[in-house]
Amino acid sequence: MSIVNQLTLLGLAGVIYLLLGFHFWRTRWSEKYAGAVVPAVARVEKILTGLALFLHATGLQMALFGAGVMQFSFSLAFCLMVWLAALIYWLESFQARMDGVQPIVLNTAALAAFLPLVFTHSHAIAYSNTLIFRLHFLAAMLSYGLFALAAAHALFMRLVEKRLHHPERSRRLASMPPLLAMEALLFRILTIAFLLLTLAVGSGLFYSESMFGKALTFDHKTIFGIIAWFIFAILLLGRRIYGWRGRRALNWTLAGFAALLLAYVGSRFVLEVLLNRP
Repeated sequence: MSIVNQLTLLGLAGVIYLLLGFHFWRTRWSEKYAGAVVPAVARVEKILTGLALFLHATGLQMALFGAGVMQFSFSLAFCLMVWLAALIYWLESFQARMDGVQPIVLNTAALAAFLPLVFTHSHAIAYSNTLIFRLHFLAAMLSYGLFALAAAHALFMRLVEKRLHHPERSRRLASMPPLLAMEALLFRILTIAFLLLTLAVGSGLFYSESMFGKALTFDHKTIFGIIAWFIFAILLLGRRIYGWRGRRALNWTLAGFAALLLAYVGSRFVLEVLLNRP
């Protein structure tokens, strides 16, 4: 019954995300969009998005902890990561106009919610009841979610930049925030995410040493995690010292996020789907 409930909740969340994503795409990216939103409609959009996030979180919590021992898989990792990103975008929408980026965020969230329904295999995680592991896990997932949001920002910033060179198409981006505002938000997100990633890497080293007597195991997750950390460290230093922005910043952001995906979600996908190993 618990499995049926969690799949039902995730499925309902996915349907709401999908409908909202189509709605935002039709109203915000349409050539006929006039650039104004009726306040009552905007409130309903936010309420429905919040409902989808709640259903998503509840179903995910049941999938992760419903069996008494923490369960995990590549589909649950991706599901949690995207939920965190969608949540932050939803919260940000109360402060700034983010309508134009919602279609890709909501449709990605729909994919994430549906994924555990297709790839149902998961495995129990040892030592998941220890405080240091929970700290490591929370920091890692929060950083993944924030970096996912940063990657989405980078893609949309690239889209906005291209559209600026085609004024006849710019009406499709009437609901997008200004490019400089998006760039400032991107680096705020990257800074917080980098601090969380540093905490995740540091707690992971401590966790590994306290549990297994060695600080570092050079597996896929460790190697790609360290690569991602260095990429984002260089990006933030380049921004602070040399004022990096524009395409250079966007390319570094996407490269770091790709490495971060390979650090865990990619390795779990290879093991579970391609190699059929737990």
